[in-house]
Amino acid sequence: MTAPSTRNVSEREARQVAEAAREQDWRKPSFAKELFLGRFRLDLIHPHPTPAAEAVQRGEEFLAKLRDFCETKIDGARIEREAQIPDETIAGLKELGAFGMKIDTKYGGLGLTQVYYNKALALVGSASPAIGALLSAHQSIGVPQPLKLFGTQEQKDQFLPRCARTDITAFLLTEPDVGSDPARLATMAVPDGDDYVLDGVKLWTTNGVVADLLVVMARVPKSEGHKGGITAFVVEAGSDGITVENRNAFMGLRGIENGVTRFHQVRVPAANRIGPEGAGLKIALTTLNTGRLSLPAMCVGVGKWCLKIAREWSAAREQWGKPVAKHEAVGGKISFIAATTFALEAVVDLSSQMADEDRNDIRIEAALAKLYGSEMGWLMADELVQIRGGRGFETAESLAARGERAVPAEQVLRDMRINRIFEGSTEIMHLLIAREAVDAHLSVAGDLIDPDKSLGDKGKAAARAGGFYARWLPKLVAGPGQVPGAYAEFGELATHLRYVERSARKLARATFYAMSRWQGRMETKQGFLGRIVDIGAELFAMSAACVRAEHLKATGEHGREAHQLAEVFCRQARVRVEELFARLWTNTDDLDRKVVAGVLTGTYTWLEEGVIDPSGDGPWIADATPGPARRENVHRRIRS
Repeated sequence: MTAPSTRNVSEREARQVAEAAREQDWRKPSFAKELFLGRFRLDLIHPHPTPAAEAVQRGEEFLAKLRDFCETKIDGARIEREAQIPDETIAGLKELGAFGMKIDTKYGGLGLTQVYYNKALALVGSASPAIGALLSAHQSIGVPQPLKLFGTQEQKDQFLPRCARTDITAFLLTEPDVGSDPARLATMAVPDGDDYVLDGVKLWTTNGVVADLLVVMARVPKSEGHKGGITAFVVEAGSDGITVENRNAFMGLRGIENGVTRFHQVRVPAANRIGPEGAGLKIALTTLNTGRLSLPAMCVGVGKWCLKIAREWSAAREQWGKPVAKHEAVGGKISFIAATTFALEAVVDLSSQMADEDRNDIRIEAALAKLYGSEMGWLMADELVQIRGGRGFETAESLAARGERAVPAEQVLRDMRINRIFEGSTEIMHLLIAREAVDAHLSVAGDLIDPDKSLGDKGKAAARAGGFYARWLPKLVAGPGQVPGAYAEFGELATHLRYVERSARKLARATFYAMSRWQGRMETKQGFLGRIVDIGAELFAMSAACVRAEHLKATGEHGREAHQLAEVFCRQARVRVEELFARLWTNTDDLDRKVVAGVLTGTYTWLEEGVIDPSGDGPWIADATPGPARRENVHRRIRS
């Protein structure tokens, strides 16, 4: 059976596939979910959860070893120059146990908590972002995490010891013509006796060039005895019929081993299937609930480094008789970097600790952390380049060649850019979070706006919605945010928590009004939904910053300074929130759609005249027709 190179699906089918992959139930409380509903549940995050003493000791001991390794064994400049992580560096990381940070000790791993795993990624990612990506792709979305959550005991016993010490793993979902729309997935896994036979092509396979084990998402055709659907498999990278056809190169993260992988008649034992047939996307999304936290963790590391360089450079560099830091135009950027780093670390640590405790559902919190971290991390890196001026645009190698400190600011900017695309682009994250944010509304009123539902179903939905909104809407009128003494235990930060509470209710009212106004067309209002999510992200970050500051004050660790950083961050965030609220209803969304229509129909081609297009020839999307390998296999094994 031959798989097509692409699948044509309707918009409705694509939505149904995505909806089926969602976790439908909320079995545990969620701070962020409640926030979008206008309920500020401070009790879910305050007092700040704390890790167990044994977890702290184990984590700190490993961080000390990892720091020593980063300082003595990792040459970030060499990795950037050669566009490859040396085999001996990877071998050293394996020996250190870095590939098994999140794997239980009974399988040979280190058994670190999510908190310390993220701290380790921030540390190693500051030494080399490519190594951070290597370790994160292996443990956050590669074989270990899906098996931890969904694997059989036999699969765990077979594969996790290898993942902890010897094997590198990769996650293969994207295809040349399939990105965030998995309904069009074309790679097939056809049942054949006790095996499945895989055919297809996967793109942007981070770690795929050097991987020993792969998690592959493939479509099983429906047949007698087979439910079918998108399914996850553990695949040996050295299997017959697997060819890495290209090692991709990028503007940043030059050391990552990212490629194009072809499967041609690859036999995979049915015992290697993770979960039941058709559960592949649900497995992928559930894995990402905590897996997404690795990316903002590395953004925290970048923020810390940007702050260090900004402080040192701005004190040394003088303009017009004083250090540039004392000029308000530069000082404002430094303040932004410092405050945002503090808040982003608060978001990541809080979300990670909640993940470790497993008493809250953090699917929205993790998604917000990824969205907020990638956007703010990019802005911090960009501001550092601006603070450094011409030196920020100059490469570290060039700076060193003419006798100055080799500060890789431009490299960090290039490396950070992918984070707004990795593991769900900003635009996709907006839609994903927005869907979860309006889940309560769709649960009670979804049938009202579904054109395929009968009048009887719509009548029942109207009754349910009437009862829900009769109870919910009155609670959005007033709350603790309007009480002057509310949250007084937070001192001067109480005013910001009151603002968050008021704004959460305002956000919920805006969402309800939009659903009433647009009903079934709500999902097409992506600009509006994106702003709703961005407001929620800012409110979550403000809450986390205040809770962290109060926690540090209570434990005697830089409490006064933490309160200062939380204060300035909240002031900055409130300016952004007010602008976003204003743009909910005053924007150019309708005009933008008209211009886009004109662009697509060629109305403005005259505007493109007067330039030369330096692009090469070739199709926009590479041919991914299944079949035998067409190119040399560039897969390579790491020499231990």
